[in-house]
Amino acid sequence: MALSFTSSSAVRGSSLYSSFEQPRAAQFGSSQPLDKLNLPSTAMKFSRRRCAVKALNAEPKRNDSIVPSAATVVARELVEKVEVEDYEKLVKDLENASPLEIIDKALEKFGNDIAIAFSGAEDVALIEYAHLTGRPFRVFSLDTGRLNPETYKFFDEVEKHYGIRIEYMFPDAVEVQDLVRSKGLFSFYEDGHQECCRVRKVRPLRRALKGLRAWITGQRKDQSPGTRSEVPVVQVDPVFEGMDGGVGSLVKWNPVANVKGEVVWKFLRTMNVPVNSLHAQGYISIGCEPCTRAVLPGQHEREGRWWWEDSKAKECGLHKGNIKEDTLNGNGNDAVHANGIATNADLFGTENVVNLSRPGIENLLKLENRSEPWIVVLYAPWCQFSQAMEGSYIELANKLAGSGVKVGKFRADGEEKAFAKQELQLGSFPTILFFPKHSPRPIKYPSEKRDVDSLMAFVSALR
Repeated sequence: MALSFTSSSAVRGSSLYSSFEQPRAAQFGSSQPLDKLNLPSTAMKFSRRRCAVKALNAEPKRNDSIVPSAATVVARELVEKVEVEDYEKLVKDLENASPLEIIDKALEKFGNDIAIAFSGAEDVALIEYAHLTGRPFRVFSLDTGRLNPETYKFFDEVEKHYGIRIEYMFPDAVEVQDLVRSKGLFSFYEDGHQECCRVRKVRPLRRALKGLRAWITGQRKDQSPGTRSEVPVVQVDPVFEGMDGGVGSLVKWNPVANVKGEVVWKFLRTMNVPVNSLHAQGYISIGCEPCTRAVLPGQHEREGRWWWEDSKAKECGLHKGNIKEDTLNGNGNDAVHANGIATNADLFGTENVVNLSRPGIENLLKLENRSEPWIVVLYAPWCQFSQAMEGSYIELANKLAGSGVKVGKFRADGEEKAFAKQELQLGSFPTILFFPKHSPRPIKYPSEKRDVDSLMAFVSALR
């Protein structure tokens, strides 16, 4: 994601905002490593301190009650005013508020100490909302050096459309140089994207946020059911620090958290807002060029990011606070309550899909001459990509009912994952296998098109 800061020229006429007519320069601090902050995502208190200091040479206000002999003027002590905001209450107050109202509230509270994080995708809606408030606003973006050409062109178009300057943050050149020299340009395909994202995105973001007291993101609950389903419209940032330093020094606003993606797009079209041309090519979630691709029918929008990895890793670190350690239970299992009940409902629940146990799938593997061919999905209920194909797989099962082809499912996470990788060709969830009638070895579905027509074509070609 490219993060950039920009100052808008729009200024309200009220005296409250006259101080923002000349926005001060971004106060980005130097990067410094942070220990993991164990602050819950719903942390509710944020203290903002301002100090009023009376100049030593200032003439005191005349007060006739002061004894004349007390002529010596002593500098007044530092006066500290602490404003405490209850963000839990604010979340409730804004529960039914529109994105426009939420952004207006954010800009009103933080003025020049808040900025919009802009990735170059549909989060351009945030800039449009900020523009509509009539208040001054800033925008920042992370230029990783690996963005698509279309994204860079889009940045320029946005700047011209709104008359703003995006404040770009860049990775440390020495860190990038060391990473590339030691591991090559595409190491993330081999050992995961986290290290590259940490150098090119997370650390520049940390520097950017050290110059702010609040930031605005385009996170939505429907973007990633596994990591963003509980995103509030406003929260104390559980990971990063702001200008004042320390836990609770940065507030994170997510104005479109409760808005569906299609609603955001209707807004963009209605307002004639410029959009990244990659969207017309099938891209939904847009990041760096080597790690982003268009999504196919039946795929979730986040499946276009880091597609070679398991779905649990579909965050780059900018919103790491969304990921709860117990959500994946260390090995890709469901989160479990104290009573032992999994929080994720099972998938593909229909009478036409056979639920295979471990012995059942092992027996299917051993058979060299099956009475009927089978198509089986290896899945995990918590995986948003498994969730995304549930409808098409159930439709496939209904179409194949009575056709002589059995449709099954095997839950392959947790304790079954090692077995599935070794014996069932599991790479990532979901994996689809076809067990032919007269062949012992299953055939792996090679495509990521998981719509019912593509799956039916696969079955028809092999039955």
